[in-house]
Amino acid sequence: MIHSPMKFLALISLWLALLPGLNLVPHAAAADARPAFRVLVFSRTLGYRHASITNGIAAIRELGATNGFAVEATESSSAFTATNLGRFQAVVFLSVTGDVLDTDQERVFRNYLEAGGGFAAIHGAIFGPRACEDKWAWYGEMFGCTFTNHSKVLPATVVLEDAAHPANIGLPSHWERTDEWYNYTGTPRSCAHILATVDESTYHGGTVGNDHPIAWCRPVGQGRMWFTAMGHTESSFSEPLFLKHLLGGIQYAANMPARR
Repeated sequence: MIHSPMKFLALISLWLALLPGLNLVPHAAAADARPAFRVLVFSRTLGYRHASITNGIAAIRELGATNGFAVEATESSSAFTATNLGRFQAVVFLSVTGDVLDTDQERVFRNYLEAGGGFAAIHGAIFGPRACEDKWAWYGEMFGCTFTNHSKVLPATVVLEDAAHPANIGLPSHWERTDEWYNYTGTPRSCAHILATVDESTYHGGTVGNDHPIAWCRPVGQGRMWFTAMGHTESSFSEPLFLKHLLGGIQYAANMPARR
């Protein structure tokens, strides 16, 4: 027991002086604050520039904030070094268009994927002369088809093929939404796992046929890629169902369990 008021006040003063340095955050809470993984969003365009890119970056940042992963965004191809890419579990190409990487950057990105990195490609990032990296044969082989053209922005029905995939969890088996629907030559079905198709009978402008993949994934060496041809419109990135699709695709590419 402290009998002297002066001693008591001295102890209180000492305690108050030490208080700012004390770590009062529980260890578990501090651990939870660390990001589960890190994603680089790349959105450089040398061809057509989608107005939805700004919305997409903001949406992915918000998905990261609410689902425990860190997001960095860049339009600089200089980010494609082995050291820098090694900081990320996945790279997102957000409607990237044109030949945006030089030969050395292409080699670094390919090595990153084949060594276990992740790649999530959205809409305009598909291979093709009117889309992305059409002179890089390996990039085209990874997609398994070549973009040719697209419909107008129209409502259509997306049909899920794998409801258990992270990019499809929580989506209706027949998903009614409005977007710009891509056509391509070739089909990724022979080399990729098809996640969803678009029913050409539900809109005008489809030229792929009865089997029209609209989202797919595949292994790339020890890594993995995921692609969705959807995401043209600015409103896509505020649609709850499309955000579920986007989140699951990024989590899959990063090889991380879904946290929803």
